[in-house]
Amino acid sequence: MARASSRVTNYSWASGPVESVKLHSSRNYNPVRGGLTAAIVVLFLLAIVPARAQQLPQTITLDSVLQRISKNNPMLQQYDYRARAMDAYAEGAKSWMAPMVGGGVYMTPYPGAEVMNESDKGSLMISAEQTIPNPAKQRAKEKYMQSKAGIERATKEVQYNELRAQAKTAYYNWVVLEKQLDVLEDNERIMEFMMKLARIRYPYSQSKLGSIYKAEARLHEVQNMQNMVAAQIAQQNTQLNNLMNLPQTTTYKIDTTIVVIPPALQQRTVDSTYLAGARSDIRQLDRTIESMRLGVEMEKKERLPEFSLRFDHMKSRDKMMPQQYTAMGMISIPIAPWSSKMYKANTKAMNLEIQAMQRERKAMLNEAEGMAKNMALELRSLHHHTEKYTDKIIPALKKNYDVTMLAYEQNNAQLPEVIDAWEALNMAQMEYLRNLQQLYQMTVNYEKEIER
Repeated sequence: MARASSRVTNYSWASGPVESVKLHSSRNYNPVRGGLTAAIVVLFLLAIVPARAQQLPQTITLDSVLQRISKNNPMLQQYDYRARAMDAYAEGAKSWMAPMVGGGVYMTPYPGAEVMNESDKGSLMISAEQTIPNPAKQRAKEKYMQSKAGIERATKEVQYNELRAQAKTAYYNWVVLEKQLDVLEDNERIMEFMMKLARIRYPYSQSKLGSIYKAEARLHEVQNMQNMVAAQIAQQNTQLNNLMNLPQTTTYKIDTTIVVIPPALQQRTVDSTYLAGARSDIRQLDRTIESMRLGVEMEKKERLPEFSLRFDHMKSRDKMMPQQYTAMGMISIPIAPWSSKMYKANTKAMNLEIQAMQRERKAMLNEAEGMAKNMALELRSLHHHTEKYTDKIIPALKKNYDVTMLAYEQNNAQLPEVIDAWEALNMAQMEYLRNLQQLYQMTVNYEKEIER
């Protein structure tokens, strides 16, 4: 009331000079110039309003965030290119070796040697050779390279699960921070009301000066917390921009009305069978095992022979001699003992690696199943604890604050009592938001564990 009365006094005191200025300016008023000025102002406002409307931040949902991450995140795009590279390698698996062509002399005597007949001078020779690969080997290599592409796509899903968890964490943190900011704004209004009421009562000895300073200190604390929360909101905005590959200056709003239902409360059966089909890292390991099996099949195909054809054409230097040729077909013999050791050893080693991966897969499933069950129990406990705050603790403290505030308004309580009731309510609200943030974080971890 004191601040309001001072503003009214200043305004009435300034009304005299303002009116004199208006009267003085009206003597030289030009209606044409005034009309042009008004038109310019109107056009400027019409031009500036749409621009401001376009700059207003839009509301982005969590599903939109996840879709943008899936499409635009560079860390995920690299796996697409790697998978396409493996597909390109697979396309070249059925190619043949390049043919070999040569030319030279055939059965030509050394310089200085005695030549008895013209036919002893040798011949000019042209040679061509082509290796013909085994089709079974080519098909095995093609399947093996295609399986490498499947591993890259499965690795992309593993990375996306990690990025999705980071995005959910940042989004839910932002939601909690917005709720915390709402509480702080309510607290600011409450403390300002307390200060105004205390200042009105102070001249009548119904309030103590120390209580006013205490309320003012609490008001500044609330304002400091508002600045801290605003900075944390900006951090979450930056984190989401990084994940969505957006410019750092991009700002928007989020859906604060989102309802997060912990999956552990939906009575979903989470066992090793479910996790084997849901977890991306298990699918990645399955793709790796399948690729190793195809690699074993490719090594076994090394025992199959390969073929080659060679053709030589000779033209004798003696014109009396006929032209000659040589045509040969060759086949490799990989089953020879000195050459079969390599692919047999590789096959044995790869089978042992497959057995090791199968044991790793079983261990991962057992660990994931145990962790999922522990997280489900903790989620239920956190959810029950959070519901206690919303159903019992905060309503009771709110009633206590309302009763104390009513008593203070009726001069039956002192300001420190009201501040104490407000602090108890404020601490309960902040503790509830901290528990809510823990509940959201545990939900994110649980969803990451069961791949939801």
